[in-house]
Parts: sequence; C-alpha cells; structure tokens
Amino acid sequence: MLTSLYVRHFAVVEAAEVAFGPGLTVVSGETGAGKSLLVDALMLLAGARADSGMVRAGSDRAELAAEFDLTDLAEARAWLAREELDEDGGCQLRRVIRAEGSSKAWINGRPANARQLGELASLLVEIHGQHEHQALLSRPHQMALLDAYAGHDELLAEVRDSATQWRELAARMRKLSGGDDREQRLDMLRHEIEALDKWALPPTELTELEASHKRLANAGRLAEGSAGVVELLDGDSEFALRRALARAQVELGKLAVLDDKLAPLLELLDNAGIQLAEASDGLGRYAQDVDLDPERFSEVDNQLARLHELSRRHRLPVAELHDKLATLRAEFHELEGAGDALEALAAQSQRVQLVHADAAARLSESRAEAAGRLAHEVTVLMAELGMAGGQLQVELEGAVSSEPDPQGRERCELLVSANPGQPPRALRKVASGGELARISLAIEVATLGKDTVGSMIFDEVDTGIGGAIAEVVGQKLRALGAQRQVLCVTHLPQVAAQGHAHLCVSKHSDDDSTRTRIDKLDAAGRRDELARMLGGLEITRETRAHAKQMLERAQAS
Repeated sequence: MLTSLYVRHFAVVEAAEVAFGPGLTVVSGETGAGKSLLVDALMLLAGARADSGMVRAGSDRAELAAEFDLTDLAEARAWLAREELDEDGGCQLRRVIRAEGSSKAWINGRPANARQLGELASLLVEIHGQHEHQALLSRPHQMALLDAYAGHDELLAEVRDSATQWRELAARMRKLSGGDDREQRLDMLRHEIEALDKWALPPTELTELEASHKRLANAGRLAEGSAGVVELLDGDSEFALRRALARAQVELGKLAVLDDKLAPLLELLDNAGIQLAEASDGLGRYAQDVDLDPERFSEVDNQLARLHELSRRHRLPVAELHDKLATLRAEFHELEGAGDALEALAAQSQRVQLVHADAAARLSESRAEAAGRLAHEVTVLMAELGMAGGQLQVELEGAVSSEPDPQGRERCELLVSANPGQPPRALRKVASGGELARISLAIEVATLGKDTVGSMIFDEVDTGIGGAIAEVVGQKLRALGAQRQVLCVTHLPQVAAQGHAHLCVSKHSDDDSTRTRIDKLDAAGRRDELARMLGGLEITRETRAHAKQMLERAQAS
C-alpha cells in the first residue's frame, strides 16, 4: 500500500508531501490546477521516461519519493530480496530529474535502473488510464487475472511443476544421449579425474602442504634466526638474558634476607629462569632440526604449482578442487551407465508427461468456465458504467507446443466492444483513455482486486459521463476501495463524494510565479469542494446542502 508521496520542484508544485491510507482517496481541483500530477509522479517512479519539462521553472532538479507498506505484498518483498534491495521490510522509491534532462533513481537508498523501477512498481501500483503504464494490457497479466478469478491455484501449480519436471528430465536425457559428444566427454572426464585424483587434497592436507611449503621456503632464515635468538638468551656475552637474570637473582636473594616481602618476587625470577632455560633449549633443538632439504622443497613447490594450474583450468579456488573431483566422478559414473539411466529417465518422462496432460486438460476446462463467468460479469458492469451495449469477451487461444508448457495449453486475450455494433477488439488496442479506464474498473470490480498489486490508480475514469452513471462509477470505486487501496483523479462530485479521503489540488498565482498546493480536506472542506464542483465558482446555500446530502448518502451506502 502507498503510504506517502513527496514531490519537490515538480512541474508547478514547489513542495508537497501527501500521506495516504487504505480505501478510496479521491483527488479533485479546478481545471488546470494539476490534478494528474500525483499520477504523473507515480508513473515517473514506476520508470516512465523523464524530460526537463518536468522540472519547475527556475529549479535545477525535481525530486520525487514514495513510501510503500509491504505487509500484504509478498511478491514485492521477494523481488526486493532477490535484487538485494530489501531494507527492514520497507520500500522507498526515489527519483531525481535534472533540468538538463538526466535522471537518477534509488530503491531503498540504493541506486536502481529503469528496469528495476518498472519491475518493482508493477508489483506495487497499477495505473489505469494510460496505455503504457497499465498491467491489464499485458496478455500474461490477463491470463494471471483469469487464473486468480478462477481460483485454481493448486491446478495451475500442478501444471507448472509437471512441466518443469519434464524439462529437467529432458535436459538430463539430452546430456546422457550425446553420441560422440558423450564419448568425448567421458575421455575428458577420465583425464580430469586422473589429474585431480593425483594432485587435489582434502582441506586439512592442503593446509599442511601450504604450511610445509612456507617452512621449507624459509628454512635457512628459520635456522639462522632461531640460533641467533638462542645466542641472545644463553650465549657467551655478558649481556645474554640468562646471565643477566642470574645476576638479578643473586642480588634480589641478598635483599630478600633483609625483608621477607621480597621472597615472592624472588620466586618469580626463579620461575622466569626455568622458562628461559626451556625456551633456549627448545630453540636450540629447533635450529638443529630445521629441514634444509632442497629436494623436498622442490617436490612441495611442484605439487602446489600443479594445484594452482588445476585451479586456473577449472576456475575454482585450490581449496575446492577436492570437491570438484567428487562432482566429476559422479558425472563420469552417470555417463558410463547412460544406457540403463536413459531407459529409466524415458519411463519417468513419459509418466510426467501423462500427469501434465491430465492436469492441463482440467486447467483448460476450469479456464473456459471462468472465462464465461468473467466476461458476463464485466459486460454487466460496463452497462452500469455507461457503456450499454458494450461487452467483454475472454478469448482462449490454443498454444502450439510440442512439449509440456508450464502455462498450460492456451493463452488469454481480453477482447472489448465499447459500443453497440462495434466488433470486439483487443483491450490493448482500445483507443479512448476514458473508455479504457472504465473497462479496467469493471474488470477490477468483477475480480475484486484478485491480482497481487497493492494500489490502483484511476485517471480519466469519469471522462464523458455524468449524472447517475457518475454515481455508479463512484460506488464501484468505493466498493473496490473496501478491498484495495484506490486513488482516483476526478472532476465529478458524484465520484468525489464516494471517497474515504479527499485531496484537493489548487493553483495560486502572483506576479512572479504559479504554485500548486495539495491539501487533505476535512469534513467541512469536503462539503465546500463538492459544492464548488456542483456549482462552479459561486458556492450557494443550496449547493452546500446538496454537497452535504451527497456525502451523507455515500457514507451510508
């Protein structure tokens, strides 16, 4: 659900921040005030192309930001996680458009491109009234809507899963029945396995080998250095540590005779002498035992060189070569026994294909039945919305495929006739924005918002209608708002009266500039705005009374 929208230096808006709640929010205002700016801002945040004309005159850039609550939008949360753009369960879209025409976008504070904006926005908001930003014009979306309307999720999953399983089996069979390629692969595997079997090591042995190489490479320095430390500890020099410590013990022993408190300190020096002697003896033995074996070093160095060569060949870290050996052995044994495996896979593939065929047939029956119901319901609603004589048809076309299809045996196309006598045409080819918006509204009402988009925006939905039809449109929008968040830009009081919340867009001019304000109206403000919409600039007692009556009737319905 859209929770807030912020715009700054956008068109004629200097700055505005609007909070949104659930239900139907209507947007009204005088002609030319910029009622559709909210829709335009959301379209830009959905990845629409930007240009410099969208930046307020005298400003260097326009800023847009929208916040969404994803509590009920599992698909959007999953998308953010896949793209590594998730942030504490929230979602913020932000876009900056510069006066020279360039723009940048962010999702949850991280840079995003137009593709990402579009994909995410399609899971968050559906804008009706503009061809290029309406999911209903997409045939895959139409099929998804029909499937949601039919409620056969388990059947659809059975078709999809069986097709996926069949494709996985087919891929394995192609891999096993490769003919000459298979023999070449076996020869290559033998060679790779032989090399890895000879040189690759388990992690512990690899660690020991690397430590041994390091020790052998530095054997001379280790021997010389440890002997030098022995000389510092216990050499012939009068400055050797053991000699100095012995003198300190003698001197402190004399003092301890005079004061017993020094006895513990004398004991510490005695212990230090013992540890110093042990360290000196150990270092002496280490210096004598250091392996100065050039042949052994050459052997270890060669082994590591072979491992690094294999690492480059397989494009894997050295530590993962041992696991690669197990993988290649498994593939070799599978290819070697391909005959029996192919028979088993072919039998399994045939069983899966039968399962898919049965599930796809049942899915086709369910879709055909749902298509008839959906077409009838939308046709009735179109008549109620002022399109009497118009009709919707749900056309199911057979999909030609030689293999199990995860989408089933057909594709969906919504066909519409907006007026009596007109032949049905694809919904995506309907020209009138107002008709398209009302048809979309009828479809959304009929399906009760069964698609997964959280917010629906209607622009131009009341173009060319009035009177009782306008009131019906408002009622349908309000009913839809009980299921989903709905935002509707309107110029009709009959529609505006049905809103759960009301935003008013107003334009103010002075000698220097023109500014647009967006205000959320209280009860009195709504009454006055409806009175203005009913009676024009002059608001009378009668228009206020009519407006009050319309609001009361809407709230009672």
